[in-house]
Amino acid sequence: MNLEIVTTPNENLKETGFGTLKACHNFLSAVKKLGYNARLNICAKEEDLQKIVERRPDLVVLAVKYLKVKEKPNLWLSDYFSGNEVNYTGSTREVLRFDSDKVLAKEHLRAKGIRTAEYFTTLPGQYRFAEELPLAFPLFLKPIDAANGNGIDDSSYVTNFEEFKSKVSSLHESYGSPVLVEKYLMGREFTSSIARAKNDELIVSTVELIPPLSENGIRILGMKTKSEDTEKIRKTDKSLLVKNVSKLAVSAFTNLNVRDFGRIDIKTDQQGQCYFMEANLVPGMTYGSSYFPKSFEIEKGISYENVVQLILEGAVSRIPKFNITCAHSAN
Repeated sequence: MNLEIVTTPNENLKETGFGTLKACHNFLSAVKKLGYNARLNICAKEEDLQKIVERRPDLVVLAVKYLKVKEKPNLWLSDYFSGNEVNYTGSTREVLRFDSDKVLAKEHLRAKGIRTAEYFTTLPGQYRFAEELPLAFPLFLKPIDAANGNGIDDSSYVTNFEEFKSKVSSLHESYGSPVLVEKYLMGREFTSSIARAKNDELIVSTVELIPPLSENGIRILGMKTKSEDTEKIRKTDKSLLVKNVSKLAVSAFTNLNVRDFGRIDIKTDQQGQCYFMEANLVPGMTYGSSYFPKSFEIEKGISYENVVQLILEGAVSRIPKFNITCAHSAN
């Protein structure tokens, strides 16, 4: 079986993906240890993708969602490979929209009866006074379409209108899009990694994320914390709260029609009520630090290589008449 990993020159990528080239090489190494013939492609233009199509691999692993093309719309890899009848990992473009647009995901899941944090979106100058805001302080501000903690720092937590205006202005200047404003939830933070095994069983690993205390005395899981790995990733207990977190994550995963794998972020309020926060459908895969493989390791004792096997299983099952035999098994 021939397998090709596709990424782009993405060191400054602000959306979700496996991560830097280090993460892609981690993934490639694991794939080879599992017994697959594999190669890593760093694609900078459409012609690079066409060369992959011409080789007709059995499976393409998408480490990013799209390729940036100069003076053209982004080229979505899922569309490109499906249009060329090449099997690929992960979700379709229609589903990946929920990863790229946090508000779209919230709206979709709210319509399905799934609880999300109260929110609104705004642009600089849209609200002139605190009394006009749809929600009361404290509030939490972040970009609509960024991941990996981008745009999130101590100033994301606002308690008055001056702080609100300042953060809206800085986020809009950096990202050029409306700003997502959420009611700040004072409870605990969890992430659930989910993979669909070849028998269609969902394998779920939920861990708690505990960022260090910020200067204002709260815990903020922002870009600095994530890049420096200063947060704690803690194995959860078997409490009713944790069961409710995992149940909500699976419900979000299912109702978003996620294919193969993804990571769902959940937060609670002070009363322990669970809320969907966002979906990460091309989650990080850096060995030793990314939440997706770490949660499986911490909660279920599954090695990085076997997490990679889980990521591949759903896509491999779509290969007609392919009988996978591999020394390592994630089951």
